[in-house]
Amino acid sequence: MTVIKDIFANNIIATCTIAWATAQVLKTLINFVITKKFNAERLVGAGGMPSAHSAFVCSLAVATAKECGVSSPVFAVAAALAVIVMYDAMGVRRAAGEQAKTINILTDAIEKAFGTPEIVNEQLKEFLGHTPVEVVAGALLGIFIARIR
Repeated sequence: MTVIKDIFANNIIATCTIAWATAQVLKTLINFVITKKFNAERLVGAGGMPSAHSAFVCSLAVATAKECGVSSPVFAVAAALAVIVMYDAMGVRRAAGEQAKTINILTDAIEKAFGTPEIVNEQLKEFLGHTPVEVVAGALLGIFIARIR
């Protein structure tokens, strides 16, 4: 039980968790304003504005810098992780989301054109990655939260 208590008392973990949760709530609210529909999946799902992944890793890097210093090896690891995660969010994960959209369109068209039963039981998730603006918004949110904590 002490380990769990210590984890939640860790300022860096608390900061990251707050940044992630804030991004997820904002993402849900923005999605609601745009679609006029509440989508609970947005509270935990990937993709969308702002990037919760970027908020998490940027708050991790800034909180680590505040606690350990920018010359520490721990900060170097946190900063490198932030760069990798944000690059991946805009690259591989975004491409996978775009491919999922195309596959969903194709399977729907095949099912309609040939009257075949459903090819797949459910649509592929299309919200996987982020646009550069979503990543920057998440990064700024994470930096802001870490700076004010």
